[in-house]
Amino acid sequence: MLYGPPGTGKTYSTIQYAVAIIEEKPLSKVKSEDYQEVFKRYLKYKDAGLIAFVTFHQSFSYEEFIEGIRPVVSSDENGESTGGIEYVIQDGVFKLFCNKAGTPIRADDTSLDLGIGKNPTVWKVTLKGAGNNQIRTECMENGHIRIGWNGEGEIISDDYTQYGDNPILNAFYNRMQIGDIVMSCYSSRAIDAIGVITGEPEWHDEYPEYKRLRKVKWLVKGINEDIVDFNAGKILNGLSVAKLSVSATDAVQILRKVNPNLFDQNVKIPNRVFIIDEINRGNISKIFGELITLIEPSKRIGAFEELRATLPYSRQDFGVPDNVFIIGTMNTADRSIAMIDTALRRRFDFVEMKSDYDILKGVHVKNIDISNMLDIINKRIIVLLDREHTIGHSYLLPLKTDPTIETLAAIFQKRIIPLLQEYFYDDYEKIQLVLGDNQKTDDTTRFIVKKRVDNKLFGNTDVDFPEYYEINNEAFLRIEAYAFLR
Repeated sequence: MLYGPPGTGKTYSTIQYAVAIIEEKPLSKVKSEDYQEVFKRYLKYKDAGLIAFVTFHQSFSYEEFIEGIRPVVSSDENGESTGGIEYVIQDGVFKLFCNKAGTPIRADDTSLDLGIGKNPTVWKVTLKGAGNNQIRTECMENGHIRIGWNGEGEIISDDYTQYGDNPILNAFYNRMQIGDIVMSCYSSRAIDAIGVITGEPEWHDEYPEYKRLRKVKWLVKGINEDIVDFNAGKILNGLSVAKLSVSATDAVQILRKVNPNLFDQNVKIPNRVFIIDEINRGNISKIFGELITLIEPSKRIGAFEELRATLPYSRQDFGVPDNVFIIGTMNTADRSIAMIDTALRRRFDFVEMKSDYDILKGVHVKNIDISNMLDIINKRIIVLLDREHTIGHSYLLPLKTDPTIETLAAIFQKRIIPLLQEYFYDDYEKIQLVLGDNQKTDDTTRFIVKKRVDNKLFGNTDVDFPEYYEINNEAFLRIEAYAFLR
């Protein structure tokens, strides 16, 4: 958990942390590399599905993070709205990430191993029926799956939309993709093989029956594995093709159990990183739910005390893989770290992110040492407020490439002054103390100027109006105005 005031590089640092975790390198080594090169690798891993990024906010919910019931507009076979509403169970971002986290890649990280896709769906196929039969034997020997529905005729084009009203053919032709995982259904509870879809739908007229075919790379055959618990407690239905509730991660766990030789030194299950930005802006206990327990290292999938929770909507037994790392960022100016749920605090390592004055070393605007100036401002804020509301170095980074009084003035006017107004709730006397205005004798160099009300404004009334404050925009362009920030 990276926590600290705004502008201290928390989100920036998550990129370095994520790359270090995935590449299994020391963080210090990654930080010593050129940031642009690290960022390129970060984007590559993100595109490969190894990294996910989400930002919490006040409206973010458990249903978006884990799973929930969502309304969808009903449509007919032509895709036209029927005006009706259906309610479906939809996986949230973290559940989706975990469900595919167990899929392996090649050791050189250049492509996916075993033919498993980046976002695979797990299907079951019934090869003629339960138990042993000639169709099942032929499919296992020749590396494919076959289904019937011969009466619908041969497909003569790539337009399969005509089968939208047939759930089996729709799944076989439209929804099933190359790289998806397929399980051969042997009984209402057990499977006898696991493979990966490698080919598009084909029609083979040489077979007297079951002429629809898709090529499959069988990863394991001849097993008898009960998968009901992985399938949200549901037995396998009699449909020829159906989507299972089994996650890709659980499918790989089954493969590791029944055929560990698949996972030799050339295959690895990579580390994956889930980044939660602004984690303290959401209702953490509500969003995480039972995940609070499941993210503990000792409760992860594959751990000695592996623990799964039955999710409320899908009834799926869900667990967090041990190769999933969670990185959170917390802006302490929004909400103090002391307000964070104790259960969450003890499950994360906390790293404080402070202003890095060394980054601004050597940056000068005329005779103003920018690093020293920021240090003085932050020391004054700590005394007048607290350390959680200091100003990060990133606010002043534009001065590294453009160290002019105009750039410095724009940063103060548009970023630092508004931030101080928020921090001190428009208490301008304290803002003056932070900026050193109290030490100045001339209003022309004060950033905040105290004003008196001209009674003529209200027609010479006898009311004793209080003093008020104005921002002196001209002072920001005077180098002498920064004299008491050196």
